[in-house]
Amino acid sequence: MAVESKSDDAPSQPGLTRQALVQAALRVLEQEGVNGLSMRKVAAELGVKAASLYWHVRNKEELLDLLTDALMADAEAPPREGGWREQLREYCVRYRRHLLGKRDAAKVVAGRLVPGPYLLRLMEDQLGRLREAGFSDADAAMVNYALGAFVQGFVLQEQGPLSASEAMGAGRREVATAAGEQLRRLPQETFPNLVALAGDLTDPSMEARFSFALERLLDGLSTLLEQGSDVRTEGTSHE
Repeated sequence: MAVESKSDDAPSQPGLTRQALVQAALRVLEQEGVNGLSMRKVAAELGVKAASLYWHVRNKEELLDLLTDALMADAEAPPREGGWREQLREYCVRYRRHLLGKRDAAKVVAGRLVPGPYLLRLMEDQLGRLREAGFSDADAAMVNYALGAFVQGFVLQEQGPLSASEAMGAGRREVATAAGEQLRRLPQETFPNLVALAGDLTDPSMEARFSFALERLLDGLSTLLEQGSDVRTEGTSHE
């Protein structure tokens, strides 16, 4: 987490709070994206000089630390309904929807571990469910990381342009269809698999891709849980 840097060269603006700074940064992020986010623009949003911000954060990286937690402020954990698999599925579905609903949120949070109050609340809840499901402490920690990394990585992929054509305004489906046609026109003797699977590679929606990948991840966790139970059972047997 960011540590206040109280410098005589950067006095705090009277009434400027860290919460006000974060809210202004969130507005700039929504308007400009992460690449357009800067200390100068946040200061302008607040109507102060950039030097006033340095009382709370030393640079843009510390500002991003604050935003990482703030972006999770309205994230909601799923209800405790169904088994662990259903609950983890809903966690991932909600997390993806949450990241997609905020501009460049995935770019901000991906790879960062900032134990602010909102993130801590979600992590505590998910870890509790994993331990209750029977995952070992080490596995629960790994699963927590893996699920977050999967959703963040997937969102980064789906928000990135498929090609220059999409970056310049073409629709994503249009670009994917054109790519499929290009694959079908490849010389079959050289690229038999690409030609045969052209539709399978380019037709599925992002919803279908997310669902497929998530279910396979959950399959793996189910196997891990079953194997762990077998190992613990064998280890405690006295027969």
